[in-house]
Amino acid sequence: MHTSSRPAKGILLAGGKGSRLAPMTRFVSKQLLPVYDKPMIYYPLATLMQAEVREILLISTPAHLPVYQQLLGNGKQWGIQLHYAEQESAGGLPQAFTIGADFIDDTSVMLLLGDNVFFGGTITEHLVRAAQASRGATLFATRHSQPHAYGVVEFGPGQKILSLEEKPQQPKSNNVITGAYVFDPQVVEFAHALQPSDRGETEMIDLLGCYQAQGDLRMEFLGAETRWFDTGTPQTLLDASLAIANAQRAQGPIGCPLQTAQANRWI
Repeated sequence: MHTSSRPAKGILLAGGKGSRLAPMTRFVSKQLLPVYDKPMIYYPLATLMQAEVREILLISTPAHLPVYQQLLGNGKQWGIQLHYAEQESAGGLPQAFTIGADFIDDTSVMLLLGDNVFFGGTITEHLVRAAQASRGATLFATRHSQPHAYGVVEFGPGQKILSLEEKPQQPKSNNVITGAYVFDPQVVEFAHALQPSDRGETEMIDLLGCYQAQGDLRMEFLGAETRWFDTGTPQTLLDASLAIANAQRAQGPIGCPLQTAQANRWI
């Protein structure tokens, strides 16, 4: 099994059509839409930086990639290295690891979905702890009132994972899988071996299942103090914006790469 003592790398997945947010996304990448006062992509980027990740690959469509390069540059202004890669067509979330295979090399990798906003609580500590494991994969779960719309994880004592289901009609629990993951380098082999589902894409739930089958899948549970938003619909985009606005009034900037870089003493 691969092990690596090198710092984890990060991948931000900012592809997709954003069809649930049409017509806003007809000419604009979903992850560039504003969440309150910043582009959506700033929030997962800052989360990776808070978890001490300094080398990050952003994956988007050929049409949108140049705009991300204009917005974010090479990352030097924040003391990080940003790389870019194209996802030519929607092939599923695990495709991030086949596209990013050379980038990952033999290090652990954190994947954050570009439309997922996390803030507050212990999300950073959870990510850092997961990245320190020498092998396996970690998913991050939280309670949700509509689990049927997400991947659902059922777990028993000691957070032992009992089952994983993708958007089940009758969920076995109300614990959903969020858009943050940490994998060891074996993820590239597993991603290459996956077969597309009925949707014609490879599925994250199947990739997690590869690790579960060999007893190498862990779960970190995000408590109520960690806020999580999947901002893929107009309502959740608004909910996230209002939550950020309220939280910033109380505690200062959230999702700010510049402030995070300064706090980390990277610049």
